[in-house]
Amino acid sequence: MHNQADKPNDKTAAPGSTTPVVSDPSCVKYDSRGLVPCIVQEWTTGEVLMLAYMDAESLRRTLETGTTWFFSRSRNEYWNKGATSGHFQKVRELRYDCDGDTLLAIVEQTGAACHTGDVSCFDGRWLSPPPGEKPPFLARRER
Repeated sequence: MHNQADKPNDKTAAPGSTTPVVSDPSCVKYDSRGLVPCIVQEWTTGEVLMLAYMDAESLRRTLETGTTWFFSRSRNEYWNKGATSGHFQKVRELRYDCDGDTLLAIVEQTGAACHTGDVSCFDGRWLSPPPGEKPPFLARRER
């Protein structure tokens, strides 16, 4: 006799959480172009590094290789973050939001995340004036 834990897509809670972990990529909802936005966050600091897009194939490649793969909308091709620069993103966790229409990749970033050479794609770019102090995670980065 098989119990529920024997099912391949078993839902179990993550440590310290009551939310089930679902390892079934069919939970992801893609837009009309077959894409889903993926926010990339640094594992050690919590800093948001970048935003890119995945489709079902780049999600499969990410899950299979343990490094981030995205779909370039401008070049219409797949890219493995770091394949050219050496600035790879080792995936520690891959989550989806409550609606299933946004992904969050929590990664260990090697080198810069931004193609400009900045640590984050959001470094030094404000639409509102900065408050004059840095968030704690940025202060830790500069030590």
